[in-house]
Amino acid sequence: MAAERTAPARDSEQAIAAALQRYRVMATVVGVLLVLLFVVAMPLKYWADMPTMVTVLGTAHGWLYALFFLSAVDLALRAKWSLKGTVITLVLGTIPFLSFVGEHNVTRKMRAGQPV
Repeated sequence: MAAERTAPARDSEQAIAAALQRYRVMATVVGVLLVLLFVVAMPLKYWADMPTMVTVLGTAHGWLYALFFLSAVDLALRAKWSLKGTVITLVLGTIPFLSFVGEHNVTRKMRAGQPV
């Protein structure tokens, strides 16, 4: 008889650690795209009349922010974050450079066992 594999409980440490890893990857990707959008693409659009990069990076950031949003909400539900902590984390993903600060603070708190 083959042993059945069971998925870890929704709020187990293993499930929370996996959700944290997904959140960290998405926060980094979205943060990098947002910085590139503001630091490279926007100046090219307005100073060099080259709007293509804004279109490409803006669209990529928008779709990937949706995945970031889902990964952050998934982590918040699994780890039982406060509503305030969840909203602040989601908003920080929309501000250049602060997404990195938000990711760092969430990771630090999660690893220390502190509430977010």
